[in-house]
Amino acid sequence: MDQVSLMTVFGSEVTGTAILILLGVGVVANVSLAKSGALGGGYIVIIFGWGLAVFAGVYAAASSGAHLNPAVTIGLLASGAAEYAPGVEVTVASTVVYLVAELLGAIIGAVLAWVAFRQHYAAETDSGAILGTFSTGPAIKSTVDNLLTEAIATFVLIYIIIRFGDTPTEVGPLAVALLVVGIGASLGGPTGYAINPARDLGPRIAHAILPIKHKGASNWGYSWVPIVGPLVGAVVAGLFSQVNI
Repeated sequence: MDQVSLMTVFGSEVTGTAILILLGVGVVANVSLAKSGALGGGYIVIIFGWGLAVFAGVYAAASSGAHLNPAVTIGLLASGAAEYAPGVEVTVASTVVYLVAELLGAIIGAVLAWVAFRQHYAAETDSGAILGTFSTGPAIKSTVDNLLTEAIATFVLIYIIIRFGDTPTEVGPLAVALLVVGIGASLGGPTGYAINPARDLGPRIAHAILPIKHKGASNWGYSWVPIVGPLVGAVVAGLFSQVNI
């Protein structure tokens, strides 16, 4: 397998993650913001929208293995993998490239979603609804429980993704998309299932810097939970994948 350059990895992950977040933030904005034609579409629309966002993002980032998520990168690292993708060796440099590209792509995708819905954001006066399109938040605030929920949901995501690679059928983007839909349907209610540090942090940064009239605060006090929880779940999943069961 030919070596894939880190520049290719960077461009691929930025592009794929941007598309993921554009469509993911977009579906929440579509059903939540004032005067949107899909206002009130509900939770089922959101979880399927996010699943299809993953489907599109994975195809867009095929050159780099389509991590789109620091939890995937860290989970593969913890699993002892020799490569992050065919032709991409696991090194300190490649790890940093993936993580930086994922966060940058997430910021870009959130900004593009704002551009697409700019007039609807301008018309929205509920700061909670605005923040909710960008980042996650708990239905019941409980730090320990919120961390556990994010860790458990991300464990499922990363462990199954790793096992996908062991299957003779070589399942592709559709399987990952359906996995994300399943996690949202089963475990998404308590915290909004970030299951991806970049997915929450990138849009939260965008929320903080974008000129949205009634946006309110970005809830930075909670922001570490959807970072730490998924990373813990990813490490546990990576280590557990080494157990022969």
